[in-house]
Amino acid sequence: MKAVPDEAPGPVVGAGAEPDTEQTRGRLRPWHTLWFLLLLGWTVSAADRAVTGPVVSWMIDNGVGFLAEADNPHALGGLIGGLFFAGYMLTQFPGGYLGDRYGHRTLIVVSLLWAGVATILTGFLGGLIAFIVVRVVTGLGEGAFYSNDRTLITAATPERDRSLGMGVVITGLAFGITIAIVGTPHFIDVGKVFLPDVEAWRMAFWILGAATLLVGTATTWYFRAHLQWRTVCRATAHLGAYSLVSLVLIMAVYLIGDRSGLSDLWIALLEVVLAAGLVLFALTRKGEELGPVLRNRDLFLIYLANIAILWNLWFFSFWSVSIVAGAAHSSFASAALTAGFNAGAGILGFPAGGWLSDHGVRRGWSRKSIMLTFTGIQAVLTVAFAWYLSATDRPSLWVMGVLLFFASLFFNALQPVGHALTADLAPPELRGSAFGMQNLIGETGAVLSPAVGGVLRDSTGSWTAAVWLDAAIVAVGFCLLVGVRGRRPTPP
Repeated sequence: MKAVPDEAPGPVVGAGAEPDTEQTRGRLRPWHTLWFLLLLGWTVSAADRAVTGPVVSWMIDNGVGFLAEADNPHALGGLIGGLFFAGYMLTQFPGGYLGDRYGHRTLIVVSLLWAGVATILTGFLGGLIAFIVVRVVTGLGEGAFYSNDRTLITAATPERDRSLGMGVVITGLAFGITIAIVGTPHFIDVGKVFLPDVEAWRMAFWILGAATLLVGTATTWYFRAHLQWRTVCRATAHLGAYSLVSLVLIMAVYLIGDRSGLSDLWIALLEVVLAAGLVLFALTRKGEELGPVLRNRDLFLIYLANIAILWNLWFFSFWSVSIVAGAAHSSFASAALTAGFNAGAGILGFPAGGWLSDHGVRRGWSRKSIMLTFTGIQAVLTVAFAWYLSATDRPSLWVMGVLLFFASLFFNALQPVGHALTADLAPPELRGSAFGMQNLIGETGAVLSPAVGGVLRDSTGSWTAAVWLDAAIVAVGFCLLVGVRGRRPTPP
């Protein structure tokens, strides 16, 4: 059967369904099914990337694996997380560009199946270099999901519900991170039933990888009318070729830096320089074609502010278990449960932020003002968390949990607002490229935050300095957003 074009009206595209009227609102609509499917995609892919942090923390606490003999285990663990995000970062822009070329559903399917296979493979590898390589490969595949997911939601959802859709779907990120943080102790306990205790960490990757393959298979079936297998193969090969080059560059930076005696922090910084080189490459090779999303002042300020967003997201997602355990001197399982408040807040924050954004636009508010309000509240609460760690000898698990929850609530609420603002500002035909560039630049924060946090923890003996740094970076992000002029969409 001939495939339906990727953006043509069909069973999951709002443009092809009956008009959205007062009489039909509240019913299950075709784009609601799409939201649910993409939410599952976010859930499994976020769990795959977030599981590295609690597994690394467990390895450090139990003195096993390749972290057992490390002189600075938190710095090395943070670098491993940063290298994953180096891979994830380097396919953000190409993933969006290839989605604009081959179809956004096509790239979503490729990304999910790729991530599932790579996550399962992680559980079979034990050496440091092999572990890093397969984690980078996982990140390279997952990097193609974000820009295509955001673009497909924009195309499939009526404008009045656009931000709500983005918020509902990205709630999967909160589900996935929560599953990884809270579930890892239990996954490891399951592993102990079948494996020696020192190898039990592998089970976390096998369980989550299998879940990703299941969701990827379901997504493939659901999108089958829009997929053409020749196109899927070409897109996979194109993404694979780019990923191979990126993998070689990332590992070359790591190996040369390691053998030259550079610190883990310097290696992470060099990975960021590599990403900056990719941005310059895009400017020189695709400058005329992509000028509307590369040279737009407002979009570029949003790209830069996204560094602070992703720094905060992956600093806490990677190290929150260790932060809570170190501060309260609690068990791994108790710390994971408390840290889960930070991730779990997104289950409320993402859809609430999306709904408030759409509601505000209909009332004449600007998305920028809503995003600034949420960012400002998050900054104040993050400062309060840093102060509490500094002022208390033995912080309470409950107080930390409450502060983490409310800071994360507003933090997660601001993200779908920002995504909808990017969609408003970017030309429709280049939205995939715009979202890709936004996450490419923003992932600088994800690459650096685990590594910088780990270095500060090893050098100071506590997490306080790293949390204060996170609060300062959130404040800088707020200042960048002040400079965005934006445009106020006409209320539908």
